[in-house]
Parts: sequence; C-alpha cells; structure tokens
Amino acid sequence: MSQKENYQIRRSVRAKRARIVVTAEKIEVVAPVRMPEKQIHQFVAAKQVWLESAKNKVQKHVDSIARFSPVEYKEGAMVPYQGERYALAIKSSQNKQIKIIFEQDFIAHVPDNFLTKLSSEELSDHIRRAFIHWMAEMAAKQSALYIDKYAALYRLSPRSITIKEQKSRWGSCGIHNDINLNWLLILAPAEVLEYVAIHELCHIQERNHSAAFWLLVAKHCPNYKWHRGWLKQHGASLMLGL
Repeated sequence: MSQKENYQIRRSVRAKRARIVVTAEKIEVVAPVRMPEKQIHQFVAAKQVWLESAKNKVQKHVDSIARFSPVEYKEGAMVPYQGERYALAIKSSQNKQIKIIFEQDFIAHVPDNFLTKLSSEELSDHIRRAFIHWMAEMAAKQSALYIDKYAALYRLSPRSITIKEQKSRWGSCGIHNDINLNWLLILAPAEVLEYVAIHELCHIQERNHSAAFWLLVAKHCPNYKWHRGWLKQHGASLMLGL
C-alpha cells in the first residue's frame, strides 16, 4: 500500500477500475494492480468535488453519533455498563494504582498523589484507562460464562477465546475455532454480548451467514433479531469506546 498526500492507495486483483472509499479514519483509493500510480492521482484529482462532498457526509454522520461514555471521568459522571449508565464517585486511596469498584454505582479509588498533582484532564484520562482495563476483564469473565454454557449444551467448542477491542467487528471465529470477542460489548445489554457469543459459536458448525447458519443461531437464541437490531442502532456509538 502506498500513500499520496492525505489518501492511501491499495492495489486489488479484483478491482477492474479505481474507486475511492471514504471513512472516518481514512481515505483509500482501491485500484487495479497494473494501473499506473500517476493515473490514480489524476483520477483522485478529477474527483475532488465528489470527495469533498463524501468527506462532509462522513463527518456529519460522525458528529451525529452520540457517545455512550462521558466526556470527562469526574465525580458524578455517568459511565455505561451492560446497557445502563451508573454514577461515578471518586475516593482517595493509599494504593499506587486506580482501582475500580462496582457496587450499584461505580467507585474509583484514586491514589492521593493523583488527586493532588494531576490536572483534571490528566486525572480523567487515568481513570478512563482504569475503566478500560476493568471493563475488558468483566467482558472476559462474562464471555467465558456464555461460551462455557453454550459450548457444553450444543457441543460447539472453541479452541480459544480472546477478548480485545476491534474497530469494526463485534466478534469472529477463525478456521481453527479461535473466537475473538470485542470487549466493548460489555457496555451493551448483557443479552447482546450473549447473542454475539452464540453467533460466533455457531460459526464452528456453519462457516458463513447462510440460511442454515441463521437457523442454528435462532435455535440457540430465539430473539437474535432484536439483539442484531440493537447493535445496528447503537453500534456506531458503542464503537467510540470509553
């Protein structure tokens, strides 16, 4: 892949002609393998009016997405967790690291020197990172419970389970039955995370999204269409993370 100014060029054996893909993260030109680079740049130059319009549409869409997470992690901030929002209380601590506790609401036990030496912006960032670590741990624990439950019931056993943040996917199942789940799902209602776990388990038996696959998902998760709908409606906000 090469890059020219503010766009990237990706060669594709499938591409019969050049096309431009605009997302919030980047501008990418997908071009045939043998298309001269000079011709690609000429193509982009001729598309400047369209490109500016496409960038504006993408930016408007991004601006319209409501964040799930607070702008600043401070006393009283509302933190998302399993489909709800809970108030954050900040308490001083003798610990060396921030510790997150959930007891009806969230409590962040923050080292004394953090409270006295850090700016509000720096403190917010430290608390946010502590929440990311805590949420990922909760996602791992909850996912393991769902995988163990349904793997035993339906004999769909994965080789491994990995919890990580993915920018465009909620989960995946590799050719060796390695399942990846996006930790951001812990911010969604618990049933949504459960659905995605079932979805990926079903890929062990059905490798595509055929009618047979969806029948299998429906067998194990009768309300899967509602959960899919929730992700379609709120997924963009969820992907913004904490």
